[in-house]
Amino acid sequence: MTNNDIVQKLWNLCDVLRDDGINYSDYVTELVLLLFIKMVHENTEAGTLKKHPLPEGCRWSDLNGKSGINLLNDYKRILLSLSTGKDGDGNLVHDDPLISAIYADAQTRLREPRHLEQMIRTLDQIDWFSAQKDGLGDLYEGLLEKNANETKSGAGQYFTPRALINSMVRCIKPRAGEHIQDPAAGTAGFLTAAHEYIKSQTDELYDLTSEQKAFQATQAYVGIELVPGTRRLALMNCLLHDMEGDDEGVVHLGNALGQTGAGLQKADVILANPPFGTSKGGDASITRDDLTYKTSNKQLAFLQHIYRNLKPGGRAAVVLPDNVLFEAGVGTDIRRDLMHKCSLHTLLRLPTGIFYAQGVKTNVLFFTKGSASDKHQEEHCTDNVWVYDLRTNMPSFGKRTPFSEQHLEPFEAVYGDSPNGDSERREGEYSYHSEDIELPEHSEENEGIDPRLAHSRWRCFSRQWVAEQKGDSLDISWLKDSDSLDAANLPEPSLLAGEAMGELVQALEELDGLMRELGAEEEEADGQRAIISQMIGGNE
Repeated sequence: MTNNDIVQKLWNLCDVLRDDGINYSDYVTELVLLLFIKMVHENTEAGTLKKHPLPEGCRWSDLNGKSGINLLNDYKRILLSLSTGKDGDGNLVHDDPLISAIYADAQTRLREPRHLEQMIRTLDQIDWFSAQKDGLGDLYEGLLEKNANETKSGAGQYFTPRALINSMVRCIKPRAGEHIQDPAAGTAGFLTAAHEYIKSQTDELYDLTSEQKAFQATQAYVGIELVPGTRRLALMNCLLHDMEGDDEGVVHLGNALGQTGAGLQKADVILANPPFGTSKGGDASITRDDLTYKTSNKQLAFLQHIYRNLKPGGRAAVVLPDNVLFEAGVGTDIRRDLMHKCSLHTLLRLPTGIFYAQGVKTNVLFFTKGSASDKHQEEHCTDNVWVYDLRTNMPSFGKRTPFSEQHLEPFEAVYGDSPNGDSERREGEYSYHSEDIELPEHSEENEGIDPRLAHSRWRCFSRQWVAEQKGDSLDISWLKDSDSLDAANLPEPSLLAGEAMGELVQALEELDGLMRELGAEEEEADGQRAIISQMIGGNE
């Protein structure tokens, strides 16, 4: 039984639990509370864990074999004990802050004991020996991805595709001994992928000394997550990948755009996909007073945090929406500062439809602190920006046409072996029928360029050209979508509607931020936001 089979088997339970009024998101939370206890049991039985991390009375053996109301009551007791560290009589059962964090405020919504029995019975029927060979962490991430796919909602609520995460990690090449961060950790996908990559380069860490192994387990990775429920999933994910972190775990609860982020130590590697929107558009307020350029755009604030928090020679790969590339005013200032302090060597234009919030157009920025020749250089660090267009005339990705790692292979090939983007590079990459793509009649990007090279998906633009021709905008494109005017090949109406809604919501967020920056009263701005939310069916 493969991990995919197990994920589907567990997912099918959700149909049964709907009778208890439990939806997909509730089900994942419900399942992982139970699943973590089971996985700890399996890891302990297999000898992977030398010491059982859960206290006696709160283990799998205390659940399976029971039935009826006694089982449900015992399960509620276990969740309360794991959350508070105390039993019903107030006696201390554990003092592990990580377990308390994972089960903070945990409670079951199950009302029917037979549903809990069915979940336990299903978990006991799984071939855990096979699952462990594939990796329990990978199985768990499969469930997280399944949940993201089934519960897609809101332009900012997207799950970074595993194929993209792995590709970014392979390009950046994290190494053992480096401090690796994600200031918008979500369920810790980037951090666990970095850990798995390092394991693949060190013979599952066997090439490391015991001291180096301890560093990888407890100090190498730090993430920040604002939402407690998401952090719970992240902590479980990390533990199932044998990443312990410090006393707070790998992923800390807090706001990277607040004092939690300001207190982070400098990093060797940062991998991130920050949430989209303005500081007033969500729970993450920008309260940092150490950021040079004040903005209500969360992505611009995250971008500032990331390049400021890199060590000299540190490298980053960050997913950002299109507006970060072309926003005027403070956006231009931040891009200039980025190219001044870092070598912004690579920009990957991603296809639409790969995120579950359809219509959000995104890119990956790859940069290194300092210049290619001097990591301590603090001025004029960007010489050239290489752009790979994986968006124009690409398929409409979705369930029927999944985005996979094979779509990123041509990009990785031209990116080169150096994680700093300073491998020898040549313009010209013609995958996915790029030579058949039309060119705009008038394009600054194509002036004086060999006609064949103008059809390449891989182009180089000097820092001077970006300044003089684009006014320091990074919205650089030179190919014309050959299907753009062909009604017979338009994407599905739902995709077009999703794109339109995504762009509308993003524009409204930016207008809201602008309104507040121009001095609008909070009540006035909030009133306008409420009217807009009602008009577009929002629930804010």
